[in-house]
Amino acid sequence: MNAPTRTEEPAMQAEITEFTALLHQQGVHAALGYLNRRTPHRYTGMWRFDGDMLRSEVLFDRKMADVRQGADAPMAATYCSLVGRYEAPVQILDATVDPQALGIETPVISYCGALIRDGQGQAFGTLCHYDLQRCQERTSDQPLLMAAAQLLYERLHPTTAG
Repeated sequence: MNAPTRTEEPAMQAEITEFTALLHQQGVHAALGYLNRRTPHRYTGMWRFDGDMLRSEVLFDRKMADVRQGADAPMAATYCSLVGRYEAPVQILDATVDPQALGIETPVISYCGALIRDGQGQAFGTLCHYDLQRCQERTSDQPLLMAAAQLLYERLHPTTAG
């Protein structure tokens, strides 16, 4: 991931401030919607690592506004496993041709995920955008996604956030 340039920093800070205000005023689902509108992906969600399983914490579905949670999945069948393995952001535009996706059997075709750390600095899970179709463009807001990941974690797990 590239660090933001000095000219990008004020804009990024404004976006983080807007996200934070929305999170506190309208809640987690509205904040996920804000993030989702910044990407071509259909879904934006927060997922927790749980041994060999990936557990859905909260989900925003652009086409189905009443959806609030996704289905849990075996860790090995998710791109979130790559974020956990590398403890770094992962972006896959088209899993049918991306070598990172080899060996992962999932209907998800495009993915962009950031690591969430718990209050002790351990890998907790991911905040990610994903879709069942190819993404036409790279997500350029990785710094916002990473900041939002920690803010969402703190909101949903206040006693363990540190």
